[in-house]
Amino acid sequence: MPKSQANGIDVHFEVTGDGPGMVLIHAIPFDNTLWLYQAAHFSTWFTVASVDLRGWGRTEKVTAPFTLEDICRDVIGVMDDLGMDTAVVMGCSIGSKTALMLGALWPERFKAVIQVGGNSGPQDMSARMKGYADEDFPPYRRAHMDFGVTERFAASPMAKYLFANLAERDPWHDPAAIVRTFEALSAADLRDRLAAYPLPTMIINGEFDNARPRGEETAARIPHARHEVLLGAGHACMIEDPAGFDALVLDFLKAEGLLPGL
Repeated sequence: MPKSQANGIDVHFEVTGDGPGMVLIHAIPFDNTLWLYQAAHFSTWFTVASVDLRGWGRTEKVTAPFTLEDICRDVIGVMDDLGMDTAVVMGCSIGSKTALMLGALWPERFKAVIQVGGNSGPQDMSARMKGYADEDFPPYRRAHMDFGVTERFAASPMAKYLFANLAERDPWHDPAAIVRTFEALSAADLRDRLAAYPLPTMIINGEFDNARPRGEETAARIPHARHEVLLGAGHACMIEDPAGFDALVLDFLKAEGLLPGL
């Protein structure tokens, strides 16, 4: 399985397809398989790299303090290892803020930023940190996954299959490392960079996404940003409605001249 050590830790990623770069960064409490539909679909046009964040999936479980910029450097390391000079970057939740920071700090490495959720300011994650530190991990993580989707989807056979697959990886995780990930997310504040944000940007929220107000706020702060709402879906809208989600992304990429062959 491919791993990057460019930033001093083992960062797991999956890569598929051929063409210009696309980097996918997952939400908590998922791993890179949150993007399984998009990795399959967008590999038609792109070399797609989906990365496991520090503390999640097969990436190293770092229990010393780190920042969101450190997570960004993990992603840059994956790109460097792949010889991926530039990419479209797409992230959900913590991945969304990571994508936004990547575009702000390394604008020469990215063609566009697609955020799912879209929070750009500091976040109070103390309740989540306490939950992961104190509660029994498997049921707490499953409840957190359910929180990221609509009740209808959480009860569906598809969610039961996908979430059971993720639950098989529960023993890989260390709550202390997960708390560090939330600390990095909590502290990051990119709002002062948004008025002059340099890259084409789209923010997608599910209709019932709890992060929708923050996504709308971020879109309003970036003068050229496009904001879309995926009806009937929650925060992790790319697994609830893959076809609808992908259609929004393809329309954006076409409009920006970033879809190869068109």
